[in-house]
Amino acid sequence: MMQDMTEMGARRFGRVNWLGLYTLAAREMQRFLAVWTQTLMAPLVTAGLFLVIFSIAIGPRRGDVMGVDFTTFIAPGILMMTVIQNAFANTSSSIVISKVQGNIVDTLMPPLAPLELVLGYLAGAVGRGVFVAVAIALGLFVFLGLVPAHPLLALAFVVIGAAFLGALGMIAGIFANKFDQMAAITNFIVTPLAFLSGTFYSVEALPPGLYEVSHVNPVFYLIDGVRFGMIGVSDSDPRLGFVIVLGSTLAVGVLAWLMFRRGYRLKA
Repeated sequence: MMQDMTEMGARRFGRVNWLGLYTLAAREMQRFLAVWTQTLMAPLVTAGLFLVIFSIAIGPRRGDVMGVDFTTFIAPGILMMTVIQNAFANTSSSIVISKVQGNIVDTLMPPLAPLELVLGYLAGAVGRGVFVAVAIALGLFVFLGLVPAHPLLALAFVVIGAAFLGALGMIAGIFANKFDQMAAITNFIVTPLAFLSGTFYSVEALPPGLYEVSHVNPVFYLIDGVRFGMIGVSDSDPRLGFVIVLGSTLAVGVLAWLMFRRGYRLKA
């Protein structure tokens, strides 16, 4: 017993259980890599279909938007929309499936602190988001010749966006006890946020009321920031957008931490 406690203390390296954190993060990464045709290939196909359909249906009549052609303008928005949807799905589905199957205890019982649980789940969400972003970016380069204008900035928005929606996914997964509750959250909250955040249009074209509303939506700044990183144009200052999204990510991350800490809807 004393030897086991000594080994556990050595693996924690102080107050952090690095081995447990690594194991949870690796599990969350392996979850989506094991079914890569569903988690990585399917989003790439869906993004391509969005791009083709909107380009054919609207592109020829729409003309240029903010000095670039319509297809190039919507491409970064589709990329970011796909990233945040997949990041949200990764954490929310992991937690809901564990709750429905009754094995969430296997995650809660190991000596993992609430912060370590949050970071472990976020690692999977960010990993999946970055994989999806890279795959779509390569597709945009091959078919549109689109080279990111500010690649590091685009990557930063992808990472923070995946973390933001990953944290929201944790909150939704903890709150939902059934798959239909999770589907309702996805259909009535996440999807509208993704579609109504300047993905397929410039918010400058919105009437005054909707224009102001769009600027309190963190997803708008995610899409706008990635657009600036990819093609160099945006509706708002990307520096302001990054600060807003970073603050929003910290806020929802703290809420997820509190829910894990209190065992909200996790402990029978």
